[in-house]
Amino acid sequence: MIAAPATPSATPASFADESFTLWALASALEIPFSFLFEGASSHSQLIRADEGVKLNSDSSDFSTVLLSKCPPGCRRDLYRIVLRRGSVRDAEPHSRGTVEHVVVISGSVRLGPASATEEISPGDYYRYPADGPHSYEALSATAVILVAIESAR
Repeated sequence: MIAAPATPSATPASFADESFTLWALASALEIPFSFLFEGASSHSQLIRADEGVKLNSDSSDFSTVLLSKCPPGCRRDLYRIVLRRGSVRDAEPHSRGTVEHVVVISGSVRLGPASATEEISPGDYYRYPADGPHSYEALSATAVILVAIESAR
């Protein structure tokens, strides 16, 4: 496993250069690229649109940032949610160990666990435990978010 730095400023210069060599290695081993990195985590994490370890291709105009690795034995369900300003969705806790992964597509929102809400904008990624009370609120007229709900099988 490879421990990738959490922010671009902590990224070794050679990491991005060698990223697609790693991609080729994963392909040769017939494993998902994310298997080469540290294990998944369920703690809260916010990655802004311009943050994360960007992996650039040297053969095309393509880059990627691994936002989250799915832990073994879990499932993820993906939802597109449309929020309108003026209404807060207070969500009840999901089953123990449930984690939500959110990416803002358009607009801006305030969301997360009651004790750790964050304001996030297009392209931002936020992961948080959803086995406690949490909420969603549009800060713009309309906001569209993608939510992956991860739970044990």
